[in-house]
Amino acid sequence: MLTSKFSSSSNIYSTFILLSLLLNIISLCSSIVLPTTLILPVTKDSSTLQYITVIGQRTPLIPVNFTVHLGSASLLVDCESGYNSSTYKPVLCESKQCSFAKAEYNACGSVCLSKPRPGCNNNTCHTLDGNPIIDTYTGAELAEDVLAIGSKPVVLVSQPKFIFTCIRSFIMTHLAKGVTGIAGFGHNSTISIPNQLASLDSRFTSKFGICLSSSTISSGVIFIGSTPYYVYKPMIDISKNLVYTPLVKNIFTTSKFSEYHVKVSSIRIAGKNVPLNKTLLAIKQGRGGTRISTTTPFTILHTTIYDAVKTAFINALPKNVTIEPPTKQFGLCFSSKNIRNTNVGPDVPLIDIVFHKKSAFWRIYGTNSVVQVNKDVMCLAFVGQDQTRAPSIEIGGYQLEENLLIFDLPQKKIGFSSSLKLQQTSCSKYEKTS
Repeated sequence: MLTSKFSSSSNIYSTFILLSLLLNIISLCSSIVLPTTLILPVTKDSSTLQYITVIGQRTPLIPVNFTVHLGSASLLVDCESGYNSSTYKPVLCESKQCSFAKAEYNACGSVCLSKPRPGCNNNTCHTLDGNPIIDTYTGAELAEDVLAIGSKPVVLVSQPKFIFTCIRSFIMTHLAKGVTGIAGFGHNSTISIPNQLASLDSRFTSKFGICLSSSTISSGVIFIGSTPYYVYKPMIDISKNLVYTPLVKNIFTTSKFSEYHVKVSSIRIAGKNVPLNKTLLAIKQGRGGTRISTTTPFTILHTTIYDAVKTAFINALPKNVTIEPPTKQFGLCFSSKNIRNTNVGPDVPLIDIVFHKKSAFWRIYGTNSVVQVNKDVMCLAFVGQDQTRAPSIEIGGYQLEENLLIFDLPQKKIGFSSSLKLQQTSCSKYEKTS
């Protein structure tokens, strides 16, 4: 009898201890301030020069490699190459999810000739999206599935019903090896990664920053959520002192692609204005203007703009620098023997991209303006191309590397830092342990 009483008292005491511990944990958790910024590591593929990130998806959860594209309207996933998930759910026509997605394609997949599978279901909501690298776009099924996004040390977010575009395999050609999707960060889409995360989780805003590493060994980062954005060793808030310019809508394309356009009013080289055909700098009937792209390796300039920039750059080079034959890719090359190196790359003429007003300009130093093609020769890292059906200026990835760009979607503006090398840091130092 005594043993029974003792056993009963011991159980009550154990239960009390467990309850006390549970209450302490609850109290502790209630005092924790949850992070408001998500970190997404981004690597550079050495073969394609595409920028790659990894996002978890499906049940069971698997890591999926995505090419980062600023202008895509959603997360695009190849659903023909072994997409298996117990939580996949197609978005039905006239559903709340379809209305939320505001699908521009405005069509329903009513006939699926094969057995229902991911990407092929009846009465499903379709949207228009595709691959900018091969310039191919098609209607595709919208769906929901589990998504896990982010990385230590900040926060990892899991969403059970994240809407994405279930695309066919032929759309995914010319992507980096192992990549089976495109991560879309478009501004004019409710289901792009930043906009959808902000709608699903009140911790986050639809503001994000992109900081691409110039190295194929160490990764850069995309910050999703509110500032400040930090790098470490030393600890610096790199989101301070940016130059902001308004986001410009291209009414002929944003309903389809959600691309990012800005107004460029002039270009300066070594402090002098480059004589440009200003009509090319404005968007007219969907053509002209300036677009920012992470899927274009090097900045592309309309041929007339490129020729003017090339001439101005040559005139600003030191007299003891000799011009070399152009390469297949670059139209201006020169000897690097008499070019000294600085903390921001080769000491070549500075290039200023002037935005909506003279005081708002983005300075490009040698580390982003030229590329070393062999031991004794470097080239201007801009490409001249007939842009009759595209922007007159398309700012490419090489020029963005080791710079922070903040896309403030609520305020409809884009912020540009200059090279982080000026602060003796880099985009790869986003982790406290780096």
